[in-house]
Amino acid sequence: MTADRSTAHGGGPTVPGRGRPGGGSAGRALPPPGAARRAAAYPRVPRGREGAQRVMAGRPGARLPAGLRPRPPAQPRGSALRGLARLPGRLRVAWDRPLTAYYVILGAGALITVLGLVMVYSASMIQALRLGLPSTFYFRKQLLAVAIGAVLMWAAVRLPVRTHRALAYPLLLGAVFLMMLVQVPGIGQTVNGNTNWISIGGPFQLQPSEFGKLALVLWGADLLARKSDKNMLVQWKHLLVPLVPVAVLLLGLIMLGGDMGTTMILTAILFGMLWLAGAPTRLFAGVLAGAGALAALAVATNPNRMGRLHCIGASDPGTGDQCWQAVHGIYALASGGWFGSGLGASVEKWGELPEPHTDFIFAVTGEELGLAGTLSVLALFAALGYAGIRVAGRTEDPFVRFAAGGVTTWIMAQAVINIGAVLGLLPIAGVPLPLFSYGGSALLPTMFAVGLLICFARDEPAARAALAARGRQSRIAPIRRAMTRTMRRRARRRPSGER
Repeated sequence: MTADRSTAHGGGPTVPGRGRPGGGSAGRALPPPGAARRAAAYPRVPRGREGAQRVMAGRPGARLPAGLRPRPPAQPRGSALRGLARLPGRLRVAWDRPLTAYYVILGAGALITVLGLVMVYSASMIQALRLGLPSTFYFRKQLLAVAIGAVLMWAAVRLPVRTHRALAYPLLLGAVFLMMLVQVPGIGQTVNGNTNWISIGGPFQLQPSEFGKLALVLWGADLLARKSDKNMLVQWKHLLVPLVPVAVLLLGLIMLGGDMGTTMILTAILFGMLWLAGAPTRLFAGVLAGAGALAALAVATNPNRMGRLHCIGASDPGTGDQCWQAVHGIYALASGGWFGSGLGASVEKWGELPEPHTDFIFAVTGEELGLAGTLSVLALFAALGYAGIRVAGRTEDPFVRFAAGGVTTWIMAQAVINIGAVLGLLPIAGVPLPLFSYGGSALLPTMFAVGLLICFARDEPAARAALAARGRQSRIAPIRRAMTRTMRRRARRRPSGER
């Protein structure tokens, strides 16, 4: 009777054994049929990550926001060893990506330049104060050169390859004219026994032979590329003429000023381009033997150069302190230890080590930053050189191949000559460390040359496609982020029982 009465009054069915409070054995009324259907159609969904995953699982093609995606399962203990075993393969895959050389050249060049600025400031403070100049004198001049070099690098990156080829002949003629102007009495300036400078007003001087390196690279690459297109490089006379005579002209003008170090670098550039052009081994060996004989004659006829040759591996300044600079460079490196004495804490730069901010800045780096600092510099140069070789090896444009190979040979040869002299493995040649040592005349053409490498790395077809895809993604990414934020706000606003 109780059940019939409750049903007749519009109540739902009851559950036996569960009564109302104080109602004895009377049953509790169930939800009406409409509420049951709604509960079956719209089940309760928990909040948070689990709820979002259950909702999105019912929508094919839907993509969870990054913060709500399921976490990967925990890896077993042996996965770390498997990850280390896969590391070489992953690095190989990463290195084979189209934009790897572009980013490596840009990053290594920027890091070397910035670290060089720091070390120029640290190594030149005492030298400036000894000359009665402000402690930041050399640093400010180098910072100005870096700013101008950055503009030149940007221009080199943005200019098309055909414009670089068009600059080859004007640059060569300008470099030859300035190098001839150096030999005019009253115009050329002598610095440390070498007459290779032109005063351009105030404390600023220009060394035209540094721009001769860039001129030889661009002009030689354009010449060899045009001959390669006509299949003329198979004949030795077309391979050597007029490349070798023009290079000998540049070398002669430099040797008139007594700069043996720059002569060695231009010779290395010449041999590197001949090697890339596919010079036969006999021809290559013959030109190398001739260059070696001329170099031996130039060293034997100059007592100063003979003295530098005798200082290789020296551990004592010797009679007349002729090996003073070489020995104190070794002292600086030896006193640095693993991590150095700290920035600005070098002892050798207090008058003991000549040219601490130019030719021997690597020694000051070893003393203040230790073995870790010097190995970092070497690693950056190695990365820059390897990326340059990759650009030269992967391109199908002959001009790009010869120009990239010439620039890479130039920077690597100059770095090896400078660091080898500091380490006592090579004679002191008086050449700066590229992008690192003080000197605007050396820095400006080198930064332009690094811009050339970046331009060539961007010009690869795969790199152009990857950069275009990056540009499209950069335009779409803000829209995706806005949609993700909107989805998260809506998920937080919904009640727990809604979908």
